Amino acid sequence: QVQLVESGGGLAQAGGSLRLSCAASRSISSINVMAWHRQAPGKQRELVATISSGGTTNYADSVKGRFTISRDNAKNMMYLQMDSLKPEDTAVYYCYTFDGLFSSWGRGTQVTVSS
Repeated sequence: QVQLVESGGGLAQAGGSLRLSCAASRSISSINVMAWHRQAPGKQRELVATISSGGTTNYADSVKGRFTISRDNAKNMMYLQMDSLKPEDTAVYYCYTFDGLFSSWGRGTQVTVSS
């Protein structure tokens, strides 16, 4: 399994931007599925965006056009650029990987968007 550590969360105003980072403890080049999930207070965890090893991306409708997921295999990093933030984006954001055998989760980073 791979250990994942998120960073970059914090407080932003509506309309602002934040960039989340996810550092992996080993090479991610062979990991096909990487993703960001989020969980708001009182709600279930939801999928935000995914990226494959080939760079194919998918987004939840709620963030499409505002968030951009990317990965840097050379640095063992994944990112989530969040623009045009809304108060409803407030949540704990989690990094996730699936290497074909094991799923791994980070501990999360809090994102709070004020109106």
